[in-house]
Amino acid sequence: MTATMRPSASACPACSAAPAAEALAGATAQDAQIALSLPTIHCSACITKIEKALNADPRVHSARVNLTLKRASIEADDDVTAQDMKLLVEGLGYEAHELDPGTLNATANDKAGRNLLMRLAVAGFASMNVMLLSVSVWSGAEDATRDMFHWISAAIALPTIAFSGQPFFANAWAALKNRQLNMDVPITLAILLAVVTSLWETSLSGEHAYFDAALALTFFLLAGRYLDHRTRAVARSAAQELTALEVPRAVLLRDGQEQTVAVAELAVGDMVLVRPGGRMPVDGEIVEGTSEIDRSLLTGETVPVFAGVGQAVSAGEVNLTGPLTVRATAVGADTSLHQMADLVAIAESGRSRYTSLADKAAKLYAPGVHILSALAFVGWYLYTFDVRTALNIAAAVLIITCPCALGLAVPAVTTAASGRLFRKGMLIKHETALERLAEVDAVVFDKTGTLTEGTPELTNLGDLKRADVELALALAQGSSHPLSQAITKAARAAGFAPARVSDVTEVPGYGTKGTIGGQEVRLGRASWTGAEGMSVTASFLQRGGAAPVAFVFADRLRAGAEEAVVELKAAGKQVYLMSGDTTAAVEALAQRLGIERWMAEALPADKAARVRAMTDEGRKVLMVGDGLNDTAALTAAHVSISPASALDAARVASDIVLLGSDLAPIPAACGTAKSATRRIKENFRIATVYNIIAVPLAVAGLCSPLIAALAMSASSITVSLNALRLR
Repeated sequence: MTATMRPSASACPACSAAPAAEALAGATAQDAQIALSLPTIHCSACITKIEKALNADPRVHSARVNLTLKRASIEADDDVTAQDMKLLVEGLGYEAHELDPGTLNATANDKAGRNLLMRLAVAGFASMNVMLLSVSVWSGAEDATRDMFHWISAAIALPTIAFSGQPFFANAWAALKNRQLNMDVPITLAILLAVVTSLWETSLSGEHAYFDAALALTFFLLAGRYLDHRTRAVARSAAQELTALEVPRAVLLRDGQEQTVAVAELAVGDMVLVRPGGRMPVDGEIVEGTSEIDRSLLTGETVPVFAGVGQAVSAGEVNLTGPLTVRATAVGADTSLHQMADLVAIAESGRSRYTSLADKAAKLYAPGVHILSALAFVGWYLYTFDVRTALNIAAAVLIITCPCALGLAVPAVTTAASGRLFRKGMLIKHETALERLAEVDAVVFDKTGTLTEGTPELTNLGDLKRADVELALALAQGSSHPLSQAITKAARAAGFAPARVSDVTEVPGYGTKGTIGGQEVRLGRASWTGAEGMSVTASFLQRGGAAPVAFVFADRLRAGAEEAVVELKAAGKQVYLMSGDTTAAVEALAQRLGIERWMAEALPADKAARVRAMTDEGRKVLMVGDGLNDTAALTAAHVSISPASALDAARVASDIVLLGSDLAPIPAACGTAKSATRRIKENFRIATVYNIIAVPLAVAGLCSPLIAALAMSASSITVSLNALRLR
């Protein structure tokens, strides 16, 4: 039986009904709004720690951290400054900078990527040169020759490590200053111990130096860090993209005069003129004029709606045909479009709390490595009372357990899986998207522009008389209305020529009229052409007093839609359809695709609320959508997909972009995600087995730091090769 989920009616076609948005809109004007850039945060533990500390301050009303943007958004008492919050965060061991909330971080992100790549290139070049020198030592160089090669290696390795290892050193120092441990602490200790031990051995004319091991370690770790950075680099804030849709200027009517002013200068009660083709700058009520409104970005409705005196309009809607005078009822941060951006920002912050498999492993790994290395040093020193031997073994333990394989386990698989999906037409944007996609058990589709093409198509051309088609073409060809354009496209493609109609005039909000043979002809709305009671999506042609002729339209299915729904249901996933379109249109599509659960006439907040409700029920939701009205739901879902034809804000909000027009790759992507997750877990098992075998050998003193470095490199290569099995 069809389960219809109809939301309650609302005058606002956006998300003012959402509790989160209401809370934001209700914030007092006296609150300080502070934004901080946090460039060194990298996991869910960082988010929890910073938010906990900020919210513990009695002057702070609320604080949220967004990992994708690496930002903190803080609401506090009006006497709190950004410097106060900056010092608080820095006291936790994190770098913090005051940020203009409207500033984009794309430039900084690009700079960080170039910085990592440059350090990786330097480490790789130095590693190759030191390895060549090491070959000479291994080949039998002795005494002065061996010492010379060791000192040359030191001259290459020391400045290289000082430069290339800075990302690890800085993060480790920040953690230690606050008496905490992270993954960069054992990395730093391993590199420094290898360098110190090598310098000691070289100064004593010893046989072994491990500069090559220290450089190889730095190179492999930077490779993992760069791969991880690349998966994050494509993610931008969907909330910023939504804000970009806000109109910067508006035409203010004051004392009968038109004034172009910044939208920020508008107040509730102001009269605003919106010309045809313009976007609504405010939420308001029409006080003069008739037209048709394109609400597709906010509600997903395929057909423009009539707009007349007394009707409510929302910021972001497009005025199509006639000039409108609107009395502002909400401006600035109180508009529905701005509140939707706030909803998206809240959802982004919540989704960034997903704890990846790598984060879970790292939580236990770092302290274990330190304890093991310290015990090895103490044990061997008490056994031999030789600091040199104890230090060598401690260094070997740190190097052999250094988390190269752990650091590459996720990025290597993600990169391989992303390449495989890219060849199938899907672009992975978020670093944890594959892990989350593998957990999906429910899929929610938007209708317009996602399951369907989103453009009306004339379906009954073959049933119409030639004279009627030619007459309709004459009236439609000069109109920008989507239904008129569909008639024009279909008629011209079929070879029809327009009839000779005079005095063609477009009547805003109703349709187009003209004169032929002394009779008035009309093409437009049912109520204007005497066709009341017709429930189909159609435009009607009326000549004189004759019965109106219906030109019927349908929204064409996107390629692969039927196959995708069938395969997802066969895989045991529940499939839902949610749309802002009319009940009749949504029900017809649901029946056509065999979707039992659907929701019609859904506002943006309704979609997001339904996704959150499904999440609360324990569902892992995949949301597939393309419109502005889907953006909050896309960010609220466990994982999300948008087609490349989607609005910029929807593409940015999603974790995966469907590059082609075919939906068929979506079920395949779910399968690939499960395979990728299995590979990640296999990589962790490989790293675990490696440590079980190698660590006892290092603790027993059977591995020098050089052998430890070679073993570490072998484990990293093994992990990378296992990841390539996905290709």
